[in-house]
Amino acid sequence: MRMARARVLIIWLGCVVFAAIIVARARYIADLSAFLPANPTAAQQLLVDQLRDGPASRLILIAIEQGDAASRARVSLGLVEQLRKDPEFSSVNNGEAVAGQRDREFLFQHRYLLSESVTAQRFTTTGLDAAIRETINNLASPGGLLFKSLLPRDPTGELLNIIDQLARSPAPQSRDGVWVSSDGTRALAVAQTAANGSDSDAQGHAIQAIQAAFAVAAAGSAQGAAALQLRLSGPGVFAVAARAKIERAAVRLSIISGILVVTLLLVVYRSLPALGLGLLPVATGALVGIASVALGFGAVHGVTLGFGITLIGESVDYSIYFFIQSRQNGADAAGSRTWQQRWWPTIRLGMLTSVCGFASLLPSGFPGLKQLGLYSIGGLIAAALVTRFVLPALLPAEFKIRNVAPLGARVAGLLGKAQGIKGATLALCSAALVLAAVGVLYQGRGGLWNRELSALSPISNAEQNYDAKLRADLGAADVRDLVIISGPDMESILHGAEQAGRALQKLVDQQLIGGFESPANYLPSIATQESRRGSLPSAAELRANLKQAVENLPLRADRLQLFLEDIEATRHAALVSPRDLAGTSLNSGFESLILHQKEQWNALLPLHSAAAGASIDLPRVQAALKEAGLENARVLDLKQESDALYGSYLSEAIHFSLAGFLALTVLLLIALRSPLRVARVLAPLVLAVLTVAAGLVIVGVHLTILHLVGMLLIVAVGSNYALFFDRQTHSQETVAPGTFLALLFAAIGFRAGGGARSLSEAPSA
Repeated sequence: MRMARARVLIIWLGCVVFAAIIVARARYIADLSAFLPANPTAAQQLLVDQLRDGPASRLILIAIEQGDAASRARVSLGLVEQLRKDPEFSSVNNGEAVAGQRDREFLFQHRYLLSESVTAQRFTTTGLDAAIRETINNLASPGGLLFKSLLPRDPTGELLNIIDQLARSPAPQSRDGVWVSSDGTRALAVAQTAANGSDSDAQGHAIQAIQAAFAVAAAGSAQGAAALQLRLSGPGVFAVAARAKIERAAVRLSIISGILVVTLLLVVYRSLPALGLGLLPVATGALVGIASVALGFGAVHGVTLGFGITLIGESVDYSIYFFIQSRQNGADAAGSRTWQQRWWPTIRLGMLTSVCGFASLLPSGFPGLKQLGLYSIGGLIAAALVTRFVLPALLPAEFKIRNVAPLGARVAGLLGKAQGIKGATLALCSAALVLAAVGVLYQGRGGLWNRELSALSPISNAEQNYDAKLRADLGAADVRDLVIISGPDMESILHGAEQAGRALQKLVDQQLIGGFESPANYLPSIATQESRRGSLPSAAELRANLKQAVENLPLRADRLQLFLEDIEATRHAALVSPRDLAGTSLNSGFESLILHQKEQWNALLPLHSAAAGASIDLPRVQAALKEAGLENARVLDLKQESDALYGSYLSEAIHFSLAGFLALTVLLLIALRSPLRVARVLAPLVLAVLTVAAGLVIVGVHLTILHLVGMLLIVAVGSNYALFFDRQTHSQETVAPGTFLALLFAAIGFRAGGGARSLSEAPSA
């Protein structure tokens, strides 16, 4: 006997140590990646990449509020100056009229390859005459004075043309040399992180860098800066905030749940040894659950831990059953054997019904739901096995808990009165409740489920509205609407982006869209560059054309010798490659619009709406691209696609849950061998789910996939309780008061462990 106990304890301790090592080394995440498909299609993969690492995911929107306008502008300039030196950021911009020396040199050096205006016609006598006249007219404007010194080398104004083509997107208002909101109450800036948006740790460091730079800039500014307030927004900010909320909720709820469970057990047992032993199944189940997820998925999501708190409530039931039913009067080891023979089969069946319910989550396409299923299955099995084998092996010979028989007798008396209600009356009340719940659910069937992925985010509507307001002020595309050009290499997608750009520009001219961004604005395709280089005339031809073009212009041809030399140098120069963009601010803009997926390249063309808050007619955009011969170009509404994806997996989860309920029913039929008994066990579970769902609808809550998991918990836990009462009815035996009390305390323990989730601001609550 002692050897058997020793083997049990050694195996248990070995498993606990192994699980603890895995848990300590596991990686924990808290973004929405748990609710993105595990094995996406090509289109879904593109959507996932956009949500995780697309151009919008790396943007941090910066707003400086309060104080006076002059103070906001000074601090904005100081903030951006510091951030431009920080390697955390690939670019930072606040509208300051500062262009890096490298940018000016790069654009000017390659102007005849980068400018869309460069054609063979432009360098004929007529073309040169028109281009030079336009340049001279531009020099008469205040902005043109900056380019006056460049006239001898750039009389056709190619540098100005390039700047115009890079600034086609709507620009925010400027005041005191920086961007400001439309109402002028905040100074604005945009920072693009060097790290991907999915790297929440790097995004957190970037946010801290912005906050530190703001503090330094405000401290070094004149009086009045102390009243300024920094506000940040953007996907990275939301991801970091969501992770922090989930972490705070997990820690806070774990503490609250732990205190409630410990208090309950102390009230029941009035024994510290019993308390310590009673928590062993809970701790073991939690460790094994997390370790199972870490081994199966490589990372543990915060939502998994949030629902894992509920596991604490259910797994503590097992030890309550064991102690109250077997040791309530300080019985010897024979009490454990009696409990194993008499009550363990019922508890085991209840545990298996819970496993059936949670197993329905494993086939889901959502990694988050798979994690919840695996966590619950591993944790409950471990907790049940510890209760069955480890607790009897650890019980001291003189182990005692408080005699709860008197309290149990009172509970049994109350239940006896309830059982005195006539069956017809009870059935009528239950039927009325079911009909009322079904009526409520049917009435609200149109909006019963929230099928938007954003419903799973802990970010408030106020924060999301503020983000939309900043984007509108900045004229920044929220990258909700994208044109995507795919191809086998970069050259093919740049060529496609150029074709798409010509089609989209027609929509801009028709005011159907407000603008668009394109990687081809930063780097034309090789074919386009070769065409532009080939359109440049020889030195002799250009000299002759130029001489005739300036005859009637206030400009002598001999002043344009450098222009002739630059054209000739470009005719023999190498084409511009992506490597040449390194060290310029153009590089970050170009890279943010290029996605490389294994053997496929994608050019991203974010679309701007024609007016703030206006929607874009995507079918019209698709038709324009098709007319341009771009049959393979895709127009993607990220929100619509992500919501559709989430909706498909919600439907899938509902079907899997129904399949799990069917599996649970089959298991009960096999174990109980009576359809009537199975119906009696399932009736309260169905009634509970219907009334809870109807109650949520009545208070205006739209159900999400996490509510579905909660209903699964109702079925899983409720089946345990129903089986005990089925045993009483079937065997017609008098159930000991301790059993009634065990069920009561188990129910309270479950609510103590999981009920605190209702206090959480995280979506797992």
